[in-house]
Amino acid sequence: MLRSKSILVLLGLLVACWLAVPVQSEQPNVLLIAIDDLNNWVGCLNGHPQARSPNIDRLAERGTLFTNAHCQAPICNPSRTSIMYGMRPSTSGVYMNSPLPWTVESLKNRVTLSRHFAASGYKTYTAGKIYHGSGLPPGDFDEVGPRPGQRQKMDERLVPETRDGAKGLWDFGGQSYKEELFQDYVDASWAIDVIGKQSEQPFFVAVGFYRPHVPLYSPTRVFNAIPADTIQLPEVKDGDRDDLPGIATKLTKAPAAPAHSWFVESGRWKEAVQSYLACVRWTDEQVGRVVDALATSPHADNTIVVLYSDHGFFLGEKERWAKQSLWEQATRVPFIIRVPGMEQGKRCKRPVELLSIYPTLIELCGLPTREGLEGVSLKPLLENPTAEWPNVALTTFGKDNHTVRNETHRYIRYSDGSEELYDLRNDPNEWSNLAGDESLTSLKAGLSKFFPDFNAEPARGGKRRKANK
Repeated sequence: MLRSKSILVLLGLLVACWLAVPVQSEQPNVLLIAIDDLNNWVGCLNGHPQARSPNIDRLAERGTLFTNAHCQAPICNPSRTSIMYGMRPSTSGVYMNSPLPWTVESLKNRVTLSRHFAASGYKTYTAGKIYHGSGLPPGDFDEVGPRPGQRQKMDERLVPETRDGAKGLWDFGGQSYKEELFQDYVDASWAIDVIGKQSEQPFFVAVGFYRPHVPLYSPTRVFNAIPADTIQLPEVKDGDRDDLPGIATKLTKAPAAPAHSWFVESGRWKEAVQSYLACVRWTDEQVGRVVDALATSPHADNTIVVLYSDHGFFLGEKERWAKQSLWEQATRVPFIIRVPGMEQGKRCKRPVELLSIYPTLIELCGLPTREGLEGVSLKPLLENPTAEWPNVALTTFGKDNHTVRNETHRYIRYSDGSEELYDLRNDPNEWSNLAGDESLTSLKAGLSKFFPDFNAEPARGGKRRKANK
């Protein structure tokens, strides 16, 4: 009898201990980190000699860094739409910053990435900018955190506004209010709180950081850490645009961005570059806070981390600013996937697309497949970064304007049939347009097979439905 009681007591203790242990879901959690307008100016991509991003670099060392990754559109709304809806701009018709996808009648029944995870038993959370303008489709996430805009009430105008130069969001420099009040710090803090919770339900957390999107504001501490007199400017070739077709100049004229000549003539080019570099460092600090919180949470060994930028950014290269173009500096983005249990510190040079995020996460998490996704899962490259890869990266900017990127070349074809071709091995700055070289005709023909057969008419937005608050 005494022995039986002892056994019962022991079993009770074992049950109590079992209940006290944090329960982890069999399915991995997902942490999605989106960064706005971040080009290759991060340490692990060597895009600028003064780039400092120790936390992003550390994440790359713990996962797979895709060094030849590209967005589906070089502008916010269509790029983010393609990621979350799993379809190309040429299919959705969402080519520009309007309409927002959830106002498009043909897209209202599309299941977004977050909704697919929610339907598969995940608790979904978001803060910051995941869709354009921090908007959200109705019911897209279970819990919605802070979604501040591109300016804060505390932000002060730093560069006097001029008609042909600094205007609207085009401002840059250090802001002196408390760092804890900066919008990206607030978003990171909210994500940290979510990650620290214990739950039997797997989570899908998407946090989007605004910087280095304009206005290029960072804390004064960070801005002043980069001495202005040491700034190294990007390489710019006089007359670089002389060999471009006329449509390229017309298409890439960003209406809200100052002309490159303004930065040169006003003497503010170095200051703008300094501000961009400071914003990258500031955002990297927020990435570090979130990743460190994950590392000390109950979910450290059961969470997939995906970090990406929605598109690149020009700071004088090719004599222009902003992103709207089909050239390398606008399409190429930092892209890292960290999967627990997989080999760390791998670099993959195969051409990949952000469109692959949706199908890749489905496969990694063992979720049901979904019809109509146009991306290709990257799991084979996560397992072996040198695996055979017949795919390219396709970027679209406006109807019938496309660029294809493979491991060596970029081929652009515009709606009027005009072309550009660059050999990135020998011409990383894309200074020499080789489209007229007859010896490269077969190369162009091979790459042109990847252009979409169908190009939807530009989508029209219907009555805007009420979004999450």
